Amino acid sequence: MSHTILLVLSTKRPEGRTYADCVSVNERMEGTCNMYEHLKRMNSNSPSVTYDTSQLFDSTDDLADLSCLVYRADAQTHQPYNRDWIKEI
Repeated sequence: MSHTILLVLSTKRPEGRTYADCVSVNERMEGTCNMYEHLKRMNSNSPSVTYDTSQLFDSTDDLADLSCLVYRADAQTHQPYNRDWIKEI
């Protein structure tokens, strides 16, 4: 497990910045899905949310920026990764 920080910029405005502090890359991916599901619920009258990966990827592409920092114990630092890397996981 590698400590991971998800950095999200939902709009180009500074108020759109947020982050999620996760204990692993897997938890970070779950957090990305949960964020998308939350937004879908807010914009829907349906109690359940269904989607496929293409819709999730389209949603991440709509963000002004999305990246993460993954801790590397060997270097004792966080390695940055971009939106494309996040979508490959």
